[in-house]
Amino acid sequence: MHKMIPLSVLDLSPIVQGGDAAQSFRNTLDLAQHAERWGYRRYWLAEHHGMPGIASAATSVLIGHVAGGTRSIRVGAGGIMLPNHSPLLIAEQFGTLASLYPGRIDLGLGRAPGSDALTARALRRNLSNDADEFPRDVVELMDYFAPDSRNPVHAVPGQGLNVPVWILGSSLFGAQLAAALGLPYAFASHFAPQQMMQAVALYRANFRPSAQLAKPYVMLGFNVFAADSDEEAALRATSMQQAFVNLRSGRPSRLPPPVRDYASHLAPAEKALLDSVLSCSAIGAPHTVRASLNAFIERTGADELMITSQIFDHGARLRSYEITSGLLSATP
Repeated sequence: MHKMIPLSVLDLSPIVQGGDAAQSFRNTLDLAQHAERWGYRRYWLAEHHGMPGIASAATSVLIGHVAGGTRSIRVGAGGIMLPNHSPLLIAEQFGTLASLYPGRIDLGLGRAPGSDALTARALRRNLSNDADEFPRDVVELMDYFAPDSRNPVHAVPGQGLNVPVWILGSSLFGAQLAAALGLPYAFASHFAPQQMMQAVALYRANFRPSAQLAKPYVMLGFNVFAADSDEEAALRATSMQQAFVNLRSGRPSRLPPPVRDYASHLAPAEKALLDSVLSCSAIGAPHTVRASLNAFIERTGADELMITSQIFDHGARLRSYEITSGLLSATP
């Protein structure tokens, strides 16, 4: 690669058709153990609720499971959807994780509820549309970790623990907040790439150094479907493509098995949707994926890529991550 940058893993702990959450969790731990051996830097899990194909709803619990079954890889949330929680509760949860697995826990924070309005109500959060609430909550949460916390309530465990906080975003809002607070910034380009370049530029231009971070640090989400041939990779990618069309059509599903020539059966509007949301993707044999990764890094100047591979067959998913890890040190 032109620029040697770390690769990390984003796992939604997919529930496949015919599978269940227990199987997803076995696969998640297995992938994390392999990712550690293959040299990935972090393994992040995402909070979603009420989604039939995503098993990582109790994100902190699953992070503990993965961290307990691995030795050195950083494990974290990509992300915790802070509007669903009190900052104190998250400080205690991540204070607990950081006490159990010191120096290995990351806390990525997002502003979306990660669900629909009905689910958000079932989470018992009073969801106001106050745009200032998320920044206030982030600052409150970070204060709970401070050794000299100004809050009259203390996070036990949590206070004085060094839990790196990241801001996640898919719009300009998160970029501005991450820059103002001097935090690392992760952009969800793997499913919402439209404002990526603008958000990254805004973040870098407005970044203010903080105790946590001296200069801007950008991690970008990227879909990879790598296989031993372009044909096999194209087939593997159809599970994610079907799941996305199902989701956007208002019928979220478990991750379906791959189908041949899926794109050729799509209506033009659906094909355009997929081309847009999955524009930050590499699908193919190793040389194809390497070229896509290099071009993406060149274009964005990313400091780190967070690779997500929503593949139906667990063995094929492992193979995709294994191929991708080997492209890190390989020369172009």
